[in-house]
Amino acid sequence: MAEKLVYFLSDAHLGSKAIKDTRAHERRLVSFLDSIKDKASAIYLLGDMFDFWFEYRTVVPKGHVRFLGKIAELADSGVEIHFFTGNHDMWTFGYLADELGINVHTKPETTDILGKTFFLAHGDGLNDDKLSVRIIQSIFHSKLLQFLFRLLPPFIGLNFGYAWSKSNRLKHDNEDCGYMGEENEPLVLFAKKHSETHDVDFYLFGHRHILLDLPIGQSRVLVLGDWFNEFSYATFDGNELLIHHFE
Repeated sequence: MAEKLVYFLSDAHLGSKAIKDTRAHERRLVSFLDSIKDKASAIYLLGDMFDFWFEYRTVVPKGHVRFLGKIAELADSGVEIHFFTGNHDMWTFGYLADELGINVHTKPETTDILGKTFFLAHGDGLNDDKLSVRIIQSIFHSKLLQFLFRLLPPFIGLNFGYAWSKSNRLKHDNEDCGYMGEENEPLVLFAKKHSETHDVDFYLFGHRHILLDLPIGQSRVLVLGDWFNEFSYATFDGNELLIHHFE
């Protein structure tokens, strides 16, 4: 058992206009990070930590200073920070890595953590063949469209981004987005197919805003919930992978 723990969390959606008190929301997350600063050897943020993030050459989204400062403090103290981009905050082009000193991942990763094999991803687009999803993915990842978006003045581009994020969240909340069952849940189906040809101990995802801990064969699938309703996270000590709630 490791002396310190590895932490996993996702989907804080900081700055969301669908959250009534964004300052209290950020403070709660920062309080959690402060509470684990002496316990953590590494922290994995699995996407959508920001409700919208787009970096211009000299401008980044307003706010989030408490969260960014705490992440920088943790990184400076020797905690290994891994930031996986989600579908709301994929447009980071160096600022987070350079200024905060963290590791930014733009695609799923298979990695060894304390002797176990983890498959880590935000989860958007995995095993989802809907035409609308493929179109959105191609738009979001288009270098040309990113370049054109950067030509918009920041007050237009960022306001548009936050409005889109709010609309996306409200649509998500109004749809039936709960757990769809082992035979229909896209991330579970992805893990089952992937595990047929890969030896993975744990699959960890965000994105779906549900809490799930499901054994599949010799592996386990965890979906980490969120940080605006569940305030959930997982820890790993080299032996046990556990889900918790921050009170």
